[in-house]
Amino acid sequence: MPRPRLRIFWYWLSRWACRLFCILFFRLRVYGRENVPTDGPFLLVSNHQSYLDPLFCGVAVKRQLDYLARESLFGNPFFRLLILSLNSIPVKRGQADLSAIKAVIARLRQGHAVCLFPEATRTPNGRIAPFKGGVGLLAKRGGAPIVPVVIDGAYECWPRHKKIFSPGGQITVCYGKAVPAERIEKMDNKELAELLTKTLRRMQCDCRIRQGKEPYSY
Repeated sequence: MPRPRLRIFWYWLSRWACRLFCILFFRLRVYGRENVPTDGPFLLVSNHQSYLDPLFCGVAVKRQLDYLARESLFGNPFFRLLILSLNSIPVKRGQADLSAIKAVIARLRQGHAVCLFPEATRTPNGRIAPFKGGVGLLAKRGGAPIVPVVIDGAYECWPRHKKIFSPGGQITVCYGKAVPAERIEKMDNKELAELLTKTLRRMQCDCRIRQGKEPYSY
C-alpha cells in the first residue's frame, strides 16, 4: 500500500538528518547491508542497547522502516506527532497489546518492513537477554522473513543509567542473513525465540572480536 508522497519525502529527509547526526557524533560502521531485502515485508529484529537504536537500525537501510515504540513515548504531543510521522506503532509494555499486534501484522501484509526489539527494554550490561516469543506470531501472521541485526557500541556510548550520550564512540551495526518465512512456519514461537537469541548472541560475539573487543560470556 503506497504512502503519501509528502510522508515519504519527510521520512527520507529525516533519515538524511539522522545520518548526518551519526557522522557528527559517532564513528558508524555497517556490515551485511546486502542481507536486508530490497522489497517485500520483513521483520528487522535487533538487540536493544540505547535510546538511539532505532536510528542506528534505520540509517543504513535503503527501505522505509516502521517501528514499535513503547506507549509512554507518545505522551508528549510534539514527540508523539514526530514519531507517528516516522511510521511508529505504540505498544503497551508488560502485556499482550492486541492493537499493536494487529497493526504490525497489517503493515507486514501491506509489504512494509517493521523494526522491533524483542528484549522489550534496554540492556543493563551490554548483553542480549532472551527474546520473547511474540516475534514468531508476528512473522507467521504477516508472512514475513526475519532479519537479525546486532548493534554494538551503543551501550558504551549511552548506557541506561546516563542521562545523555557520550559522543565520539564507535557504533557497529551488523545485519545477518534472513530467516525465511517458510522456515519460521515450521517452528513454534519458543523455538524461534531461542534461535533468534542464539543467532544475535553469536553475531554480537563475532562483531566484538572483529573490533578487537572482548566478547560477552553467556
